[in-house]
Amino acid sequence: MTFINRNLKYFMILVLLKAIAMQAQVITYPESLRTGMPHNDSYTVRVRTLGGEWKDLYEYKVHVDMDKVQEASMVQFDMGSPVEVMVKKNNGTIREVDIRPLNNKVEYTQMRNAIFFTLERPQYLSVEFNGDRLHNLHLFANPLETETYTEARKGVMYFGPGIHKPDDLPNNQIRIPSNTTVYLAPGAVIKAKLLVDKAENVRIIGRGILDHPIRGIEVTDSKNVLIEGVTVVNPDHYTVFGGGTTGLTVKNLKAFSCKGWSDGIDLMCCRNVVVDNVFLRNSDDCIAIYNHRWNWWGGSSDITVQNSVLWADIAHPINMGGHGDPDSLTGEVLENVTVRNIDILEHDEDDPLYQGSMNIDCGDKNIVRNVLFEDIRVESIQEGRLFCLKVLYNPKYNKAPGNSIEEITFRNITYDGVGENPSLIKGIDENHSVRNITFENVVINGKRMKDVNEFITNEFIKDIKVK
Repeated sequence: MTFINRNLKYFMILVLLKAIAMQAQVITYPESLRTGMPHNDSYTVRVRTLGGEWKDLYEYKVHVDMDKVQEASMVQFDMGSPVEVMVKKNNGTIREVDIRPLNNKVEYTQMRNAIFFTLERPQYLSVEFNGDRLHNLHLFANPLETETYTEARKGVMYFGPGIHKPDDLPNNQIRIPSNTTVYLAPGAVIKAKLLVDKAENVRIIGRGILDHPIRGIEVTDSKNVLIEGVTVVNPDHYTVFGGGTTGLTVKNLKAFSCKGWSDGIDLMCCRNVVVDNVFLRNSDDCIAIYNHRWNWWGGSSDITVQNSVLWADIAHPINMGGHGDPDSLTGEVLENVTVRNIDILEHDEDDPLYQGSMNIDCGDKNIVRNVLFEDIRVESIQEGRLFCLKVLYNPKYNKAPGNSIEEITFRNITYDGVGENPSLIKGIDENHSVRNITFENVVINGKRMKDVNEFITNEFIKDIKVK
């Protein structure tokens, strides 16, 4: 072996060992958060690499469920290899444990008032003791960051550990210009809205928190925007709002809300959108996709929502089609939407008009078409319906009825529960109908759906297929 080849071999070994060492780690966030975010003492949570030293996590207090606002808990960390987690319940005894989504099949062992479990990969979980879903622990095991900053520089807006409260800014918002990376470092807490308006090539990344903003992040009339890794706690309004934007990607977002109109991700006339690996617990719609509203026109298309956990304490986990342009001669089109690999942990809506875990309300002359719901697991419906497809005229939000719903597929859907209202498929008349709807491999309480005889329907639906 030549000298050069020998050195190259040793260099490659060092690179490999360094890469392995970087991956075999768990990263917790700076303690400065203790002075800026309220603590919840319901749990003590620790994490470690397998066989490593335990690290304490900060148990944040977050608020959930607008019906009667409750105090729940949240912890976060980054992992690059399998980790062991300890969760100790500090008040009362443990009679039963649920770690959801159940599809993740997280197994645990119990020792007195603590449980231990191993995570092989990053994931977002709800740890629930004794059936209590209002005071649960939300555990966010994030992937390792691949891009970090320690200071501001050209093209980088930096928010370091600590509290950032720009009271002197108009409308308490931070405007982000084009060609900018906004980095929220672990331990950063921003008490303001981030606004991307008429901009392009913007990235909002990091492990920081937006705490009680008016809205979390607003992206309007913009192009090529990435939101990745951040957490939004209890905004007054939407967590992420997209209006008239093309090329929006939202990844690894975690969010809570407990107020009226505090939706998760709302999109109006947006195109080429990807929502991937988010956890949304909202007191309004988790995901809402619309056409015209306010200052945006032109319809919506090519939107993918995938690999996510949705928890609607109020309203819909997934909702689309409600707003459009009633003054248009032909109506706007909402099309080419894919919703796949989703765990729905709750759907609770008291008003029958707004019930539906997977909901398409078509109003304002809209046409909703080419929508795929695939690999959806619904764990709980407190009050609501599993499926709801209706062309309607709702005078509270619409100025005209919708036009049609067509070419909708539900594939590989499972639900285990009891007490929900029947699913619903309805048109208005022959010219405002629901047609070409396919249900394929839908399993309810262990039984495959064979027909829609138990649905609420009317004569204005056509070509409904059950496979």
